[in-house]
Amino acid sequence: MNWHSSSIQEVYTQLDTDKDGLTDEQADKRLEENGENVIEDSESVSVLSILIDQFTDFLIYLLIAAMFVSLGIGLLPGHEPEYVDAGLIMLILIANGVFGFIQDYKAEKSIEALKDMSNPNATVIRGGEQMEIDSRKVVPGDIVVIEQGDAIPADCRLIEQSNLETDESSLTGESTTVSKSVEPVGEDAALADRKNMAFMNTTAVKGRAKAVVVETGMATEVGDIAEQINEAEDTETPFQKEVNELGQQIGYGISAIIMVVALTQLIFTSTSPVSILLVAVTLAVAAVPEGLPAVVTLTLALGSKKMLKKDALVRSLPVVESLGSVDVIVTDKTGTLTEDSMTVKKAFFDGKNFEVTGQGLETVGEFKTDGKTVGREEITPLVECGYICNNAKKNNEEGYFGDPTEVALLVSAEKAGATPEVERVDSVPFSSDRKRMTVVTDQGTAYMKGAPETVLERCDRILEDGKEVELTDEKREKILEKNQEFASEALRVLGFARKDAGDYENPDDLESEMVFLGLQGMIDPPRAEVKEAIEDSRSAGIRVVMATGDNVETAKAIGEQIGFNPEGAITGPEVEEMSDEQLQKAVEDVEVFARVSPEHKVRIAKALKANGHNVAMTGDGVNDAPALKASDVGVAMGQRGTDVAKQSADMVLQDDNFVTIRDAIAEGRGIFDNIRKFVNYLLSANAGEVLVVFLGVMLGAFLYPEQFTGNAEALILTPVMLLWINFVTDGMPALALGADPKSDGIMDRAPRGSEESVINKRMMASIVGMGGLMAATGLPAFFYTLQNYGLIAAQTVLFTFLVLAEMARIQVIRRRYNQPLSSNKWLVGALSGSILLQLAVLYTPISSLFEVASLGIGTWGAVLAGTVGFMVLSFGMSAWFDRLFSTRF
Repeated sequence: MNWHSSSIQEVYTQLDTDKDGLTDEQADKRLEENGENVIEDSESVSVLSILIDQFTDFLIYLLIAAMFVSLGIGLLPGHEPEYVDAGLIMLILIANGVFGFIQDYKAEKSIEALKDMSNPNATVIRGGEQMEIDSRKVVPGDIVVIEQGDAIPADCRLIEQSNLETDESSLTGESTTVSKSVEPVGEDAALADRKNMAFMNTTAVKGRAKAVVVETGMATEVGDIAEQINEAEDTETPFQKEVNELGQQIGYGISAIIMVVALTQLIFTSTSPVSILLVAVTLAVAAVPEGLPAVVTLTLALGSKKMLKKDALVRSLPVVESLGSVDVIVTDKTGTLTEDSMTVKKAFFDGKNFEVTGQGLETVGEFKTDGKTVGREEITPLVECGYICNNAKKNNEEGYFGDPTEVALLVSAEKAGATPEVERVDSVPFSSDRKRMTVVTDQGTAYMKGAPETVLERCDRILEDGKEVELTDEKREKILEKNQEFASEALRVLGFARKDAGDYENPDDLESEMVFLGLQGMIDPPRAEVKEAIEDSRSAGIRVVMATGDNVETAKAIGEQIGFNPEGAITGPEVEEMSDEQLQKAVEDVEVFARVSPEHKVRIAKALKANGHNVAMTGDGVNDAPALKASDVGVAMGQRGTDVAKQSADMVLQDDNFVTIRDAIAEGRGIFDNIRKFVNYLLSANAGEVLVVFLGVMLGAFLYPEQFTGNAEALILTPVMLLWINFVTDGMPALALGADPKSDGIMDRAPRGSEESVINKRMMASIVGMGGLMAATGLPAFFYTLQNYGLIAAQTVLFTFLVLAEMARIQVIRRRYNQPLSSNKWLVGALSGSILLQLAVLYTPISSLFEVASLGIGTWGAVLAGTVGFMVLSFGMSAWFDRLFSTRF
């Protein structure tokens, strides 16, 4: 039903209610039928699904297959299942699964805590009695009472109103308040034109009203937008796709290697089927970086905690990394770049210009003219008028309350100490048609404020040197010129006047023959720290674009103050007229977009993405949600943002400050560095293990056929040994890498390209090269020991060599980031712990589980010779790669 085009009586009849509201019984029944008045979120995740997700990875499937092969060997005649191998594989799987579950569960709980905000109460009339109830219990047919400052609890049809104005910016994107009425409007009226409706998630900034609730929860305008968002498919971040593809590529590569080794053994040797199966299990275990999911999760979780300390709450862990690749930020102006509170900055009184110091709601400030501070009494008549002709209030506990423009006038008067205690005895309210407001005090004085042109029309005198003199045409022209001068500086300008009220019969009498006082110009000033943050972002190769709903002159003026180029600024209507191709070209040159709606933001984001950019987009309104979804990283405002915007965003700024975006991007880059470090580390280590097993099996079969072809137990390394290597090297040390601090100068680098993967050419060369070095230095130690001390000793030497070599590999990688070992105390502890664990395997009773020998002087010599050789060659190869490739990372 079109509630806005129906009469009040038709609405009452349709909803079976009246001015006395519903009875408690009716309300309870409707609550049961319609459900609570809340916006539902389809993104909630069950505990079970979080747990299952830990085991739905291609690499995990490969390890599960290896576990079943180990058990399946027992089905062959004369063979026992490899219970130890299978058990250890299962333990690793469970440990990684539990760890990943804990991190994801904590992240989900953080998100739920963000959503679990206190619900405001609503004032309703039920059974003729006024009462307060939880807004979630509001139902269609309720009569709600709306006062200045109240949040509108549901979509309502107004039935009474007195000077009601609402802030609907969160819903429509319009920054100006909307004056309301009760008369029916056209059936096809747009949302912004439905003057007789008040909508959920908007606020009453002035006046009061009564209204009948027509829609609640998901049936509201807000709910309709939320429904569209919930139906939209969430896309994986580039990093999520990359990790998934990486797992599949590793899996396919392992499968291919296993097939090659198995066929070679079958064709060229007389290796038994059991030995072939064991080698297959060994290769699978060696190649799978089972620690990768856990380390990625922990690193992202640590990054999210760091960001939370900087007032940025991420709603999805992979977004932590995505921030590091952002190369364009499209930011709103109000509250993000600015203080989100109007401040009087200039005044014109008694023929003089005044500069006003102080920011935001600070009541400490000065009035200066010609650079000199003037006495407060010199400005009193002007600011006193703004203080008295005002509907805003000051509450000592909650601060200022009311329209931001009127709050700015209160603060301006307090700076001058002009806060007279008077009572209002009459008033003529402001309206969009009148463009002025007048009040009469108990002292018999009438005060007016409004649009300067309108106020001037009502004046015939002006206050100069404390005297009322004639307002000549020349003086009028000077005032209008001053008004235009202030407006050109993006100031919102109001004019002020007063007179002795005397006897008057109507508002026209009251609002005529007034004495003009002067002008006050106010602005929502830029945050002091924002200009530097924008410069830092640009030095890091990140473009910053402003997209605001304000008019183009205001946008250009504010933008220029904080470092945006105002040339070529584009407005929303101009965006509408552009084709997609034209907009894609325009977004590369324009830094300021003005008068944009949320729909325009969506097109801007899509145009930038079509050009290959990774885009972060800020927003706070309900209908900003599609733009937040359309960007690579959607950023919602935590303080003034709506619930729908927060639910649609990837990250929530708890302080609504652009600086937090810059800091979050720096953290994201550091996190990506850490991810790249341990991916390099894990894959090069696993490549070394695979090459050691692969080449060792092939060389052993040809060099020592009597030991390797007929003996099912003759393996280069057992699966248990490889699992242990991966546990002590891929476990604690790799996790500790995730806690590495950011590199110095991280924001001096250009952002990662949209097509650049975690594994670039330099890293691929490093993985293959270091894996080859590991095999080239480890296998000679193995075969030397095999020839002189036997198979068990040779396996133990190679086993220990791989542990030490892989730990040495960590610092080879970190060297490129100019990070000494001492910079990460967690890493020092992890490496020390891993070495102690390895010594425990060699020299305690648990050595029997691994079937290893205690190393003596001769065998330790082989281990250390291989390790030192690997370190020397790997540092040399790393330096060569630095010269060979254009990037060090």
